[in-house]
This record gives sequence, structure tokens and C-alpha cells, in this order.
Amino acid sequence: MAPLPDDCLTRNEWICGIYLSTRRQILLDAVVQHLQLTSLSVLLGLVVAVPLAVLARRWGWAAGPVLAVTTILYTIPSLAMYSLLLPLYGLSAALVVAGLALYSLTVLVRNILAGLRAVPEETRQAARGLGYGPVRLLLAVELPLALPAAMAGLRIATVSAVSLATVGAIVGYGGLGNLIYAGMNSYFKAQVLTASVLCVLIAVAADLLLLGVQRLVTPWTRTARA
Repeated sequence: MAPLPDDCLTRNEWICGIYLSTRRQILLDAVVQHLQLTSLSVLLGLVVAVPLAVLARRWGWAAGPVLAVTTILYTIPSLAMYSLLLPLYGLSAALVVAGLALYSLTVLVRNILAGLRAVPEETRQAARGLGYGPVRLLLAVELPLALPAAMAGLRIATVSAVSLATVGAIVGYGGLGNLIYAGMNSYFKAQVLTASVLCVLIAVAADLLLLGVQRLVTPWTRTARA
């Protein structure tokens, strides 16, 4: 029996270039799955959060129940959330996406609602005086002015989703979380550290990307600060 090579893999070191070179495709597949889970869940959360926030803004009595329900959803532990959704989605990536989308609602709804509430009443009155109806007022005035607060919530929800997606490893769809979970079980140091660092890098990159988008779509905020 040939002796094992004396390298960082056999020594089970935290930082190991050989791990990166030999597991490149595994890491790439995990990163792609992680990005898919995160982006789909945040997009789904945004699609649900916008009408909820608009509803809460239009009818003040609805704000309390909407915020209460989304907050309660956020407090449900991940294991319990997946157990509740399991009959609907089974052991699939949709299960993880749905769970992450529900977790993102509390941040998204609160920030979008705060942005809508911050629109000056004088601005609404002026738009109505120019003949803007409710739909045009919402699309052309209220939502654009609410963008800074909405984008801030979107950045927080996205970073949170990148982290929470790792929990999907308990149902086999956790992206980089699968590698972290397997690495912890086998005490494979390089795998745990590499997957964890990649999660952090994805979160930072996503936050910077959304910050850039925010600056592009809200140029008036830069002018105001200057």
C-alpha cells in the first residue's frame, strides 16, 4: 500500500490550495445553487411584499395585521418552517425558496411601507392636482420616492437570504450549506472554511451590487447629500 502524500489535504488543514483545485466543479455547482436559491427567494419575497406594503399604506387598519403576520413568520425557527412547508413542496429546492421568501417579508414589507409613508403629503396633493389617478400616483410618484428605503430593505433581505440559504442543507438544497454541513460531519476543515468564505463573499458582492443599483436608480439622493 502506497503511503499517503504529505499535503494539506491529508493533514486536514483549514487553508488548502489542493482542495480548491481538486473540488473546483463541486464548489462551482454549490455556488450556482446558492445564487439560484437566494435570488429566487428574494425576488419572490419582493413580489409578495410590494402589494402588501401598498395595501397597508392605502388602508391604515391593514398595517398592523400585515406587520404582525410577517414578524411572526420571521420568528419561526428554520426547522419548524421547513416542516410546515414540507407537505406543500416536498423535499425540493422550492421548499427552501418558499421558506427564505417568507423570512424576507418582514424586512421588505417594513422598509417599503416606511418609504411609502415618507412620501410628503404635499407631493401627493400636487400629483392629484395634475390629474394623477391612484395607479399613476403609485407608480409614478410614490414607489419611485420610496425606492431608497425599499432598496435598503432589499439589501438586508438579500444578505440575510445568503446566510439563511445554508440551512437548506437539512433538506439537501442548501448550496454552499451542503458543503458546510458535510464538512462539519466529517471534520473536513478546508471544506468548511472554503464554503463559509464563499458565502461571505457572495453576501458582500450582492450587497455592493445592490448598492450600485440603488445609486443608479435614485440619483436625487446623491444630489440632496451634496
